[in-house]
Amino acid sequence: MMGRVKTRLAREIGAVEATRFYRHALAAVLGRVARDSRWETSLAVAPDPGVASRALPASITRHAQGSGDLGRRMQRIMQHRAPGPLIIIGTDIPAITAAHIAAAFQALRGRDAVLGPAPDGGYWLVGLRRSPRILQPFRPVRWSSATTLTDTTANLAGCSIGHAARLSDVDTAADWHQFRNGFGRRVPLCT
Repeated sequence: MMGRVKTRLAREIGAVEATRFYRHALAAVLGRVARDSRWETSLAVAPDPGVASRALPASITRHAQGSGDLGRRMQRIMQHRAPGPLIIIGTDIPAITAAHIAAAFQALRGRDAVLGPAPDGGYWLVGLRRSPRILQPFRPVRWSSATTLTDTTANLAGCSIGHAARLSDVDTAADWHQFRNGFGRRVPLCT
């Protein structure tokens, strides 16, 4: 896992600390949202050999993301899961709760897509109704930039879009320090 997760964060705070954050954040997110009976939770794992990792909870279904940039991997998830609404979230969202996911599914009702904006110009959640067709919102998108949400929204032109809550993710050293000095002290991470 080390050196393969949170690589942008690792360049700034080191691979050991970035991996530690990832493991704790993943456990915390799964602890808050995976047990909810209103949806089925699965992990989309990259790189693909990580599907067999014993560091991941055995109780949760895992799928390999496959190759390509983030957009290609998310599009593959949208295309290869059972029919019906589908939401993809990041695992580095310290404030996420089951209520956020439930509200996003509610926002998706009667709409083509739902997006959960992040303060950095990206998003922490994307959902598609996937009926009558599967939309293609992920290309071209400038990933990890201040225009990621704008690019994705432009790809959904002519579609009805709902919005989830605005939540922060942890991608940079500044995000990590803010998490450690603020939110991280109020809500302990699972270990």
